[in-house]
Amino acid sequence: MTPNWRKSTYSLGENSDCVELARLNAGLGVRDSKALEDGHLTLSRDTFADLLAGVKRENGPGSGA
Repeated sequence: MTPNWRKSTYSLGENSDCVELARLNAGLGVRDSKALEDGHLTLSRDTFADLLAGVKRENGPGSGA
């Protein structure tokens, strides 16, 4: 399967730093859109869900983010 890398719609501005995500056979791929030559991380669906939950906790209401 050829990965279909996707950026957040919040990251589509000029000179925007962001991560890209793709569905892979082994889980989810995460890569830096500014450093594609560095490859990507492959995370299981459970690990990715845990990562998102942690980000949401850290950046939730009242976090100042």
